[in-house]
Amino acid sequence: MAIMYEKKGNITCLTAAGIPVPHGFTTRLGGVSKGIFSGLNIGIHRGDDPENVRENYRILGDAVGFDTHKLVLTHQVHGDTIRRAGKADWGRDLWETVPDCDGLITDEPGTALVIFTADCTPVLLYDPDTGAVGAVHAGWRGTAADIAGKAVKAMADSFGSDPGRIRAAIGPNIGFCCFETGAEVPEAMEKTYGEGAKPYIRPAGNKFHVDLKGLNALSLKRAGVRSIEISTDCTVCSCDTFWSHRVTKGQRGSQGAVIVCKEGKK
Repeated sequence: MAIMYEKKGNITCLTAAGIPVPHGFTTRLGGVSKGIFSGLNIGIHRGDDPENVRENYRILGDAVGFDTHKLVLTHQVHGDTIRRAGKADWGRDLWETVPDCDGLITDEPGTALVIFTADCTPVLLYDPDTGAVGAVHAGWRGTAADIAGKAVKAMADSFGSDPGRIRAAIGPNIGFCCFETGAEVPEAMEKTYGEGAKPYIRPAGNKFHVDLKGLNALSLKRAGVRSIEISTDCTVCSCDTFWSHRVTKGQRGSQGAVIVCKEGKK
């Protein structure tokens, strides 16, 4: 199975073959935003015209298949907190996010979970037995804190999900090719993953290249997940398709990932 580009209306998303519920990793292609936000900006705190952002979400909802009044969005802090979301969160304004978390899970049908990225790693989770879903923003700090694995555990604890049955998809991020760091990043990964981190770290002079997709896949595997689809896209190499924080030096919109708990499951 593979993560593939899919044209949905006037926008382009990436979807995972193993996840049958409405979902997608967004790109900057399509949408109505202008200037440095040009395209399908879904970032709510980047300085874009709010009406353009609202219209982008309407377009995204029509294309992917979710009710914009049932959206739940994160207020991300590059941590490892996972929060449970559901009907109590419906009807929020786009700017009323779930506070201080980098992952959301739900088993309440109709709920659409959204996380934001622009080089960090998006992870989507789906449990075919309970219908529960999850969406995770894994910055390098979150990756070092095992956030993907913690989201799997949260689904097991909250919904009775069997980790071995959960299907995961890892979307576009800054790739192994381009994520050059100081020693603090590999040191943090090795502290969490031990010897297992070494295949995902490559010395580059006084710097290091770190494979965040590989490390998040490792996190998922250690949590018991067996079905993992991984995008090959790098947000830096493909900065015409995705926003890259590094390329734009922060002058940008945001893409992200959305997944919907399917109606009628419970």
